[in-house]
Amino acid sequence: MRDYRVYTLTPGDWLREGCIAAAIAALICWTFYRSLLLFFLSLPAALIIYPLTQKNKLRDRRLWQLTLEFKEAMWIVSGYLSAGLSVENAYERSWSELRKIYGDREMITEEFAAVVRGLRLNKPVEILLKDFSDRSGLADIQNFSEVFAIAKRSGGNLGDIIERTTGVIRDRTAVSEEIRNLTASRRYEQNIMNILPFGMILYIRITSPGFMDVMYETLVGRIIMSASLALLVGAALLARRILDIRM
Repeated sequence: MRDYRVYTLTPGDWLREGCIAAAIAALICWTFYRSLLLFFLSLPAALIIYPLTQKNKLRDRRLWQLTLEFKEAMWIVSGYLSAGLSVENAYERSWSELRKIYGDREMITEEFAAVVRGLRLNKPVEILLKDFSDRSGLADIQNFSEVFAIAKRSGGNLGDIIERTTGVIRDRTAVSEEIRNLTASRRYEQNIMNILPFGMILYIRITSPGFMDVMYETLVGRIIMSASLALLVGAALLARRILDIRM
């Protein structure tokens, strides 16, 4: 089974991010240096470095999707346990429901399929959940696994315990979604601010041809353009860090 804490770029990821990297490199080299040679020299590094810098972003996106799927799955399990089904039957029926909702290839469906296979081989469910929680790297799933193991050992009411734990996960997820919604407009504004300098330079070059030639043909001009680019990149990275609010 996959380790969700580590993201491996697929060929599709390399292709998509590589195209974005090429577009960014072309835009920067044309806007700040007006140099086709520099574009071709920087392209190999851009095609390698940029996709690697996106691994954490793609991993976090996958973990968020797993969190949402896990929340829905736990509500289904809780409902079956509250109806009086055993843990084994609750997970098997929940797996069938998840297949209808997400299909066979979704992350949570594959994880529940692994749990069901393990249960059919008489493996303890708490061990199967512990394996999943360790690979997920998510605090919500790890906490659920620990609570489930304690409840099963102590002979508590699994239905009520899982329902309360699922409620906590739901509340945490709702807060995270609210934070994402509140910062969405700020992210959009930041994207506009990142693009704005390129638009301004393009406007000047179109409306006043030759006005900025000194910035591309002299050493001082190239230094100023490089410093401006460094400030723009630094501001974009700082804004991303400020808006990266985690629970």
